[in-house]
Amino acid sequence: VQLVESGGGLVQPGGSLRLSCAASGFTFSRYAMSWYRQAPGKERELVAVISSAGGWTNYADSVKGRFTISRDNAKNTVYLQMNSLKPEDTAVYYCKGSKDEYDYWGQGTQVTVSS
Repeated sequence: VQLVESGGGLVQPGGSLRLSCAASGFTFSRYAMSWYRQAPGKERELVAVISSAGGWTNYADSVKGRFTISRDNAKNTVYLQMNSLKPEDTAVYYCKGSKDEYDYWGQGTQVTVSS
């Protein structure tokens, strides 16, 4: 099982980034997928979640209206489009696949929002 995040980097406030998470080793289309983030000195928090077929999504209040989670089950990939980024969005972003008692995590990608 492997989840590989990409797309992080340094961006100015108000800018945008698109994160990707490529999955392998499990039946991606049967798993709900989530993005989490962890800032220095803080606990990991849920950012967004999408159902296995992509018909349902949910977001943390802090990112509603700015972030969009999506998935392409043909490509075994989940995305997080992040717009209007703020310095407080700075964190390591992780993707997670969940089904029943199974949780799979990626290694994370750093997002830094700074001028």
